[in-house]
Amino acid sequence: MSNKKVLFQKNDFEGWNSLNDTIMGGSSVATCEITNAGLIFKGNIIEKGGGFVSCRSSKFQPSLNISEYKSFELKIDGQGRTFKFAVACQDEVFGLTEFIPGGLRWIKSFPTKKFGTTIVSIPFKELRPSIRANKVNLPFKFKSQKIKRLQLLHSKFGDEGGLNDKFIPGQIKVLIKSISVF
Repeated sequence: MSNKKVLFQKNDFEGWNSLNDTIMGGSSVATCEITNAGLIFKGNIIEKGGGFVSCRSSKFQPSLNISEYKSFELKIDGQGRTFKFAVACQDEVFGLTEFIPGGLRWIKSFPTKKFGTTIVSIPFKELRPSIRANKVNLPFKFKSQKIKRLQLLHSKFGDEGGLNDKFIPGQIKVLIKSISVF
């Protein structure tokens, strides 16, 4: 088993784009910009009518197999905000989770430091199934050999569908320096 594999860093975030609350009638706006320092995620979050912004990878074709690893590692300059890291997996149920509005995602929230870089470890076993910020109690299993997409969100909702007590509406500008597995 290899110690660490960098999935995205510096200007390797090709194919990442924004997905904001406008898909649900909100009016937040954020963009993803690839730079030599990493992925800059910037915009304006409007809580009324939505309250989230995100950057996500394109769909991996074929699926990404990271089954020889146990955790994600993110390096992010996050302005003291709490983010959700979301992972979409291909399922074995004839792709039925793709037909769920908003899709099934495996999520974990994490706080960041107000200044400087936060390095966060997210073990696969701590990821929880969620649909549109609501906990799923069905017996889905995380498929580390079938990763379809990665996403980083700042939302007024936390992991369990309750409110994110570190949600900050207004201007956002964060830097995702790298995403790795180890």
